[in-house]
Amino acid sequence: MFYVKERLNDSMEISIEITDENVFTHCPMCGSEVSVDIAEILSDGESDLYGTAVFCDECSKKVKSGGRYYEHK
Repeated sequence: MFYVKERLNDSMEISIEITDENVFTHCPMCGSEVSVDIAEILSDGESDLYGTAVFCDECSKKVKSGGRYYEHK
């Protein structure tokens, strides 16, 4: 089991199991929240959590049809 752990203050810590239902990111194009199946994203053996962007369905269609993507910095 993998989990995320965060210290909320000196006396409280929370840990949450990572599942295929509780991992999310934000679309780098529009900022909307996107649910992610982390096993699918990492299944190619080359992707990593820091270098991977996941687009929402709408923005993904725009990029695939030749739309441009500019990363916000």
